[in-house]
Amino acid sequence: MYILSIDQSTSGTKAIIFDERANLIHKVIEYHKQYYPEPGWVEHDPVEIFSKTLEASQRVIEESGIDKSKIEGISITNQRETTVLWEKNTGVPFYNAVVWQCQRGKEICDDLKEKGLENFIRERTGLFIDPYFSASKIKWIFENVKGVKEKAEKGKALFGTIDSWLIWNLTNGEVHATDHSNASRTLLLNIKNITWDEEILRVLSIPVSILPELKNSDDVFGYTDLNRILPRKVPIVGVMGDSSASLFGLGGFEEGEIKATYGTGTSIMLNIGNNFFIPKTPVVTSICWSINNAVYYSIEGNIHSSGDTIAWLIKNLELIDSPYEAEKFAKSLESTEGVYFVPAFVGLGAPYWRNDVRATILGLSKNSTKAHVVRAALESIAYQVRDLLEVMISETNHRPLKLKVDGGASENRFLMQFQANILGMPVMVSKIKENSARGVALLGLLKFGKFSSLLDMKKAISEYDIYEPSLDQNSREKLYNGWKRAVNTLLKN
Repeated sequence: MYILSIDQSTSGTKAIIFDERANLIHKVIEYHKQYYPEPGWVEHDPVEIFSKTLEASQRVIEESGIDKSKIEGISITNQRETTVLWEKNTGVPFYNAVVWQCQRGKEICDDLKEKGLENFIRERTGLFIDPYFSASKIKWIFENVKGVKEKAEKGKALFGTIDSWLIWNLTNGEVHATDHSNASRTLLLNIKNITWDEEILRVLSIPVSILPELKNSDDVFGYTDLNRILPRKVPIVGVMGDSSASLFGLGGFEEGEIKATYGTGTSIMLNIGNNFFIPKTPVVTSICWSINNAVYYSIEGNIHSSGDTIAWLIKNLELIDSPYEAEKFAKSLESTEGVYFVPAFVGLGAPYWRNDVRATILGLSKNSTKAHVVRAALESIAYQVRDLLEVMISETNHRPLKLKVDGGASENRFLMQFQANILGMPVMVSKIKENSARGVALLGLLKFGKFSSLLDMKKAISEYDIYEPSLDQNSREKLYNGWKRAVNTLLKN
């Protein structure tokens, strides 16, 4: 048997086929357009996303050469927080998808804070009031797109994160649902009671009728033939937000395990098991996944700009032609010679949560070259990871002995070695790059009985390149203190 995983990310949609032991058979990707209507705003076309999902699914089956009748399940992982509102009867979106990075909800969030609702919402959702999450995106659409709020109040509108949007379309409008990991990133879920929070909905004037049904990550969500690509309908089983799915795909099933996924941004997630708590420091509590009706939590921080920083060097400054060139320039120097790059293009995420600041490069001299800027940009990713790791260690009794990583930038050998150096711990880079897709596939295979237990699954997840730290502690702390000074300079302005 085979599982087809759909990995719908910020830049494109991957379709990946795994066999019954979660071995990757074949993958393809279809990219979609990015829209930036105003500074700090980011949008996607949800119709294009669904179309690309079908195109990728068709291609991966054809190119793999497998018998499509042996595909027995569809699993979905997705960019989280990204918000779609569509007309219930027609399925037509009212507006483009408002992407997780988008900052248009800032005034709405500021208003909620001014009303003194920060602690009230944090205690219920585990999250900060921030435009990053879905709630302010929904309210912005209500306030700025004609007729949507009225249709929502009449039960004629639906909201979903991208998983819900795909599931609704794949089931021809029969299923409107989301899993707990995605729901926990909307700012609307009470993660203690695992229900949509009626009081928060009342504060935001969001009707509960627009929200998807809540399901376990390992539930059967519905059935699809991928719009007749498959010869019969198969179950959609194994649904998680991309960061949770990545932790699962890396085998981070146990309390105390930690991972970092380097994508457009970087997501760092520490499994805290069933032990729900609200951190005292600026990281958030989310749901990792829910299996067999049991909910597992994480504390998490998200860096807004990682791969996005490298893309900026390529597309905007034209300093390099490709991500691979970044490594070459970085290795051409012994150090940045005091140059620090703070990539706050859409503000700083965790642990700072400052949306009002913008990117800066500090420490330039007449001797500085583009190589210094490129190396500083790569180093900024590693520094931000340490920022978050320091906070997470302070919040728990867990001091991880290693960091498991994946994502596009994990292929950059300079960055991975610098990450190990600045953390002072081994960095284990998964040789399987598609861990979010594999995570939901593993969950589906567990549901199908192809693995007997989580321990059985963990045996299948053992492929890593390991980077050991090679920097002495004094040098490590000197570099990191320079980064902290650069960030503090920016925060004071």
